[in-house]
Amino acid sequence: MENENKFVGYEYRGVTVEHGMESVWTDGYKNFGWKLEKSNPTIVKHIWGPIRVMIAPLAIFSGSPFLKMVHDHESETKVDLLFKRDKDIERKAEINRLQHQFENSAKEITRLEESKNTVATIAAYVGGAIGTAFMAGSVFSYLAGMMQLSVILAVPGFAGWILPYLLYKAVKRKKTKKVDPLIEKQYDTIYETCKKANVPTKADYAYLEKRIQELEK
Repeated sequence: MENENKFVGYEYRGVTVEHGMESVWTDGYKNFGWKLEKSNPTIVKHIWGPIRVMIAPLAIFSGSPFLKMVHDHESETKVDLLFKRDKDIERKAEINRLQHQFENSAKEITRLEESKNTVATIAAYVGGAIGTAFMAGSVFSYLAGMMQLSVILAVPGFAGWILPYLLYKAVKRKKTKKVDPLIEKQYDTIYETCKKANVPTKADYAYLEKRIQELEK
């Protein structure tokens, strides 16, 4: 009864992470003594207006693939996580140091994952912008009565609107092949870091105490 009424002071920590990394953070933080209190999704970034205008015409000519490319970068959904843990955990200095290593590795994984889309998207946007410039020249040439020049400019214009998706896929595939081994290395680091920390939970202590009492009988 005395142990049940013992005061326990808690410390709290809030982090905002990518939706796809939520399980990595929640599972990892358990090893540092943290318990998840609540999780709330939040949208933190929207696509820049001029980029939306520049890429939108591509959907007219190539359909859903370009629409998907725009939607993939329309917003970035993250998750707000709130944790708590016993303020008087053992080996606190060492645990905090290992936790910092875990956080660095988790953030590096997020950065590497984002780099797959970032480089590919920039390449596709540049291609779309060039195509749009040629189409604008074609339209102005047509309005000026220069039909032959209008047709000549329209060819690279249409190509600039059709090819970006293929360029996006090719660049992303190449970037993915390059960064996947780096991501795997960071996951290995997380595994080793969490293994070194591995703070027992109250349930673990209760189970061990129960087993000791059973063995003493």
